[in-house]
Amino acid sequence: MNSYYPIEVKPLPDYRLLITFDNKERRIFDVTPYLNDGFFAPLRNPAIFQSAKINPLTVEWAGGIDMCPDELYYNSELVE
Repeated sequence: MNSYYPIEVKPLPDYRLLITFDNKERRIFDVTPYLNDGFFAPLRNPAIFQSAKINPLTVEWAGGIDMCPDELYYNSELVE
């Protein structure tokens, strides 16, 4: 399995992210299924969710919340 890393992120409505990966693919990742997990629960706050940014390896939010880049890639949908 190849690993791809996000190079750009844009928060979208309904707790989704538009992510561009280093292989130039643009993909939509739905964060909703993760919001009941205690670690990701702060992302329910729209201001925190909108704080999504790229760190050197993945997407990160305020408070140090981040997600594995493989999770972001392999559980997202390709934008045509």
